Amino acid sequence: MVCGGFVCSKNALCALNILYVMVSLLMIGIAAWGKWFGLISSFQVVGGVIGVGIFLFLVAVVGLIGALKHHQVLLFFYMIILFMVFVVQFSVSCACLALNSEQQNHLLEVGWNTSDTTQRDVENSLDCCGFSSVNYNKTCSAPCFHNLSCKSCASKIQEHTGEVLRFVGGIGLFFSFSEILGVWLTYRYRNQKDPRANPSAFL
Repeated sequence: MVCGGFVCSKNALCALNILYVMVSLLMIGIAAWGKWFGLISSFQVVGGVIGVGIFLFLVAVVGLIGALKHHQVLLFFYMIILFMVFVVQFSVSCACLALNSEQQNHLLEVGWNTSDTTQRDVENSLDCCGFSSVNYNKTCSAPCFHNLSCKSCASKIQEHTGEVLRFVGGIGLFFSFSEILGVWLTYRYRNQKDPRANPSAFL
């Protein structure tokens, strides 16, 4: 059987969805592990990561069942959902790679002001206080606060923000192209006839 045939398309689609299942389980496991060991105390962050992981898992399961059974309806909805995920992920990845330092700082400040729990997590992990300036008249849970030797968290976060955004943008672009590959494989696979089926049966 040549690689462009029915079996090859089916195996490629199954392999792609197994990869998505593994990534989704990894996301759920890391978020749960971080919460369990107290590395992340924000329920919003953990819930968001677990929610994305569950969504990806469900989409991958739909694609896997559709590929194994050559189910036209499941493959159609899988193709539509995967294309929408591709559009969103590709846009976010390009935005991560295109942000300049001023835009990065603005987004960091918005995220900082959104959650007190996230502020405490960052202050503890980076040993810093406050976002843009340190105010020793307020309380801070960072160890450096007792020694009056803290730096602002913005200065520490910005040291790695560009690298992190480039890494996230690159990973996002990689998976977005794997998603458009999945859409193409699904479209191709839906229009192929199963050689083991009745030759007179309509697709």
